[in-house]
Amino acid sequence: MTDLKKYRNIGIFAHVDAGKTTTTERILKLTGRIHKTGEVHDGAATTDFMEQEAERGITIQSAATTCFWKEHRLNIIDTPGHVDFTVEVYRSLKVLDGGVGVFCGSGGVEPQSETNWRYANDSEVARIIFVNKMDRMGADFYRVVDQIKNVLAARPLVMTLPIGREEDFIGVVDVLSQKAYVWDETGLPENYDIIDIPADLVDDAKAYREELIETALEIDEELMLTYLEEGEEPALEDIKRCIREGTRTLQFFPTYCGSAFKNKGVQLVLDAVVDYLPSPDEVDPQDLTDEETGEPTGDKAIVSADEPLRALAFKIMDDRFGALTFVRIYSGVLNKGDTILNSATGKTERIGRMVEMHANERNEISSAQAGDIIAIVGMKNVKTGHTLCDVKHPCTLEAMIFPEPVISIAVTPKDKGSVEKMSIAIGKMVAEDPSFQVETDEDSGETILKGMGELHLDIKVDILKRTYGVELQVGQPQVAYRETITQAIEDSYTHKKQSGGSGQFGKIDYRIRPGEVGSGFKFKSTVVGGNVPKEFFPAIEKGFAGMMQEGTLAGFPVLDVEVELFDGGYHAVDSSAVAFEIAARGAFRQSMPKAGPQLIEPIMKVDVFTPDDNVGDVIGDLNRRRGMIKDQEPGATGVRIKADVPLSEMFGYIGHLRTITSGRGQFSMEFSHYLPCPQQVAEKVIVEAKARKAAK
Repeated sequence: MTDLKKYRNIGIFAHVDAGKTTTTERILKLTGRIHKTGEVHDGAATTDFMEQEAERGITIQSAATTCFWKEHRLNIIDTPGHVDFTVEVYRSLKVLDGGVGVFCGSGGVEPQSETNWRYANDSEVARIIFVNKMDRMGADFYRVVDQIKNVLAARPLVMTLPIGREEDFIGVVDVLSQKAYVWDETGLPENYDIIDIPADLVDDAKAYREELIETALEIDEELMLTYLEEGEEPALEDIKRCIREGTRTLQFFPTYCGSAFKNKGVQLVLDAVVDYLPSPDEVDPQDLTDEETGEPTGDKAIVSADEPLRALAFKIMDDRFGALTFVRIYSGVLNKGDTILNSATGKTERIGRMVEMHANERNEISSAQAGDIIAIVGMKNVKTGHTLCDVKHPCTLEAMIFPEPVISIAVTPKDKGSVEKMSIAIGKMVAEDPSFQVETDEDSGETILKGMGELHLDIKVDILKRTYGVELQVGQPQVAYRETITQAIEDSYTHKKQSGGSGQFGKIDYRIRPGEVGSGFKFKSTVVGGNVPKEFFPAIEKGFAGMMQEGTLAGFPVLDVEVELFDGGYHAVDSSAVAFEIAARGAFRQSMPKAGPQLIEPIMKVDVFTPDDNVGDVIGDLNRRRGMIKDQEPGATGVRIKADVPLSEMFGYIGHLRTITSGRGQFSMEFSHYLPCPQQVAEKVIVEAKARKAAK
């Protein structure tokens, strides 16, 4: 068994194209895990093993791998950067103890880095920062450090300084040891010399070292007093201990620079992972939650091999060897042949094969312990976010919450033979990706795929075609419109039915009013005097809630509505839960059209990067798309424009943006909130929705 102190479970995350996958490749090469580095642009990176990843040069699903550095075991997850796949980053961060945030030396803090940083803050993951691509045009380490302070509101602790700029970048100054690491022209990571700091950087290096020591010593008051009063510098071990503690408690983030592609500076990042990122038993233990309410019970999953088994399934992946369930073990030991309990389903499963992953290769293992990240082959009913635990000690770990899809497309197989093949394939894909949902349109029989963006669904269709051999006809993308109300009304509804034998009777007096944005559906009862007996309240709530799935305007789900039951009437014989549920359904149909129903549309937070020359065209185009410009940030190589734009106006935007900017523009978007549709847009959507219904 490996000593837990020698474990590091880390993730590498960043914006698209900041160099995460290349950094992972270099780490694997340096630790002797691979002998030839594969390049992303050649489609040969180890962790980008899907065809779609190799072609597009982006990471789509997180890949896990294990390697060793200075007798420490590193479990590394390389995560995607594209906004459509943030669910992969979110669930990876959920099970990691530390992370390496990679930022591009010229691009700086980009939109996706902000989202990932926010996720890492939510999951309270300790991080070190690596400013990559220092050899690129426009790379400026000090500008990126300022952005980390201003845009992310984080506190970078500068540990290395770049020597040379752009194509003259040759190495880094280690601020703590006051030595320079300079690589030669061979491009080999091990070919470097440790020399004295170049004369032009001596003063900067000294100033940054003082700042580093003062920041680190804030963690230890005694050392700080000695340092300030006697001017005596603490021992190196003490400084490192303080940096480690400050990193663990998220007070600051050790910040490095280099060029992963040119093999410069990665060793120091690996040293920092070992020196400053926490081991599994130094991280605040995960909360155990109540199965029904999801609220914390006060108990914790203490990271120790001596505790009962507690593990979280954080990713399902289907490959040529069968279904793999990726599991982070928080406590206890898991052996091949053990029977464990899935607390979400209440069913037990026997552990067959367990493997340690290296991207898409695997090594069989017979046992794993607290702190390990492993994959289990062939589990039947386990989904992402399920807790696996000891049969005698059932428990539930904090669940994962996934965003709702905002875009859908209808697909039909091109031939009859593919129907079954498609449903099996989609079943596997839904298990793998919780942000990808599928439903069947009952009227038309079409299969509706729902996802986080055009690229997300585009890749799903591509996987169906290439991996599973299912040719599809794809319909136009559909926006996930919703309905809400704008007026409060008071109303009454009576349901009565007499037809021989016992009848049905339920009378309800209620108020319907608009709820707060994002509140969904809320129901409360203020009935006094027992005019409607308490046991019927759940049936009334169920009746209203069931109708919220289909609004009266165009059949879209209804959001942000409050229903208050304040009076009513019942019959001692004829009243029943069913009668009151039917009354609530009738009340919904009767009252919604009176409450000023309104169509609302998903608004996306759009972040566009454009060269300076095209700023006016890009802003004009966003305005034409009903966009609200929020901010403009000039950068070294162009301008970033932030805007809120309705999703319905953003289809095919990437092609248009490339045309305007001669191929140099980039953008990303993520769901932000819902807003009312303008009248003419709403009318058109309602007409189309009714026409679709009529056609079915």
